[in-house]
Amino acid sequence: MVLEEFKNSVLPVKNKLYRFALRFLGNEDEAKDVVQEVLIKAWDRREEIQGYHSIEAWCMRLTKNLSLNKLKSGHYSRTMMLEEEDRYDSAQDSPYTSTETHDVLTNIQRLLGRLPEKQRLVLELRDIEGYAYQEISDILGIDLNQVKVNLFRARQTLKKQLISIDAYGLTNNR
Repeated sequence: MVLEEFKNSVLPVKNKLYRFALRFLGNEDEAKDVVQEVLIKAWDRREEIQGYHSIEAWCMRLTKNLSLNKLKSGHYSRTMMLEEEDRYDSAQDSPYTSTETHDVLTNIQRLLGRLPEKQRLVLELRDIEGYAYQEISDILGIDLNQVKVNLFRARQTLKKQLISIDAYGLTNNR
């Protein structure tokens, strides 16, 4: 693989890799470091990865593994970050709508954090990043049926908890 092929096949996915790493790590600088490491490994293995079915899935799996390694190292703690500008555009909304949107997004983020790791990852890859079931299976290294089961369970859990919050105005802190 020459530089031009690398630019066309690997570099276009760097933003997805960054968002994926950021969800794991919650730290922009750490996520950028992981993506840089993935791109270096991809370049070093450029002849090898040409034979892969999906270079993007390989890069996502590598991003997941490197992010998990960072989290498992004893000197790194995960913090959840949501940038205000990513949440919503409050300039156009009324104060009531802005507050309500902020509250809903905060609840969703909190509830996502409570999901089991596989469910959370599958939900994020499918509903946020838009990956196909087979691609998620390749990225996470799990069976296609497990992808579907985890996605179903994650959606059901979020739905129940959001309905509970909306119906009572209180969260259930179990």
